[in-house]
Amino acid sequence: MRVLLQRVREARVTIDGRVTGEIGPGLMILVCAMQGDTEAAADRLATRIAKLRIFRDPEGKMNLSIRDTGGAALVVSQFTLAADTSRGNRPGFSTAAPPDEGRRLYDYFSERLRAEGIPVANGEFGADMDVSLINQGPVTIWMEA
Repeated sequence: MRVLLQRVREARVTIDGRVTGEIGPGLMILVCAMQGDTEAAADRLATRIAKLRIFRDPEGKMNLSIRDTGGAALVVSQFTLAADTSRGNRPGFSTAAPPDEGRRLYDYFSERLRAEGIPVANGEFGADMDVSLINQGPVTIWMEA
C-alpha cells in the first residue's frame, strides 16, 4: 500500500456539493492499494501512522503522534498514487489493485486506524471528489508498506 500523509489544520471532501468527510487538526491520508497488497500491509501502515511523530510539541519540535495530539484522519482513496510515469506522456495505473480489492483494503485500512484510536472520516471510494485542506508546516510524507 502507498499513502501520502499531510499534516493539516483542517480537511474536507465534497461530492456534488455534499460534504462526505471533514476533520479539524490531524492527517489527510491519501491511500492506494497496490496489486498484491494484503491486510498485513494495511495493519503495518495504520500502526506506523498512529505512532509517527510529526506533530509539534510545546517546544515546536516534531515529537508528537496523532494519538498524542488527539487529532483525526481524513482517509481518501487515491489510485493515482500507483502512477507509472516512466514512459510516454500518459501515466499508467496497472500496478494499482483491481477496484473491488482496492475498496476492500481501503475500508480495512480505515478500520485499522480506528482500532488504533484515531477518529476517521472518509471520502467515497471511486467517486469524483473535491478535496480541500490546509497543510500545516507544510508537512507531507510518502509511505509504503
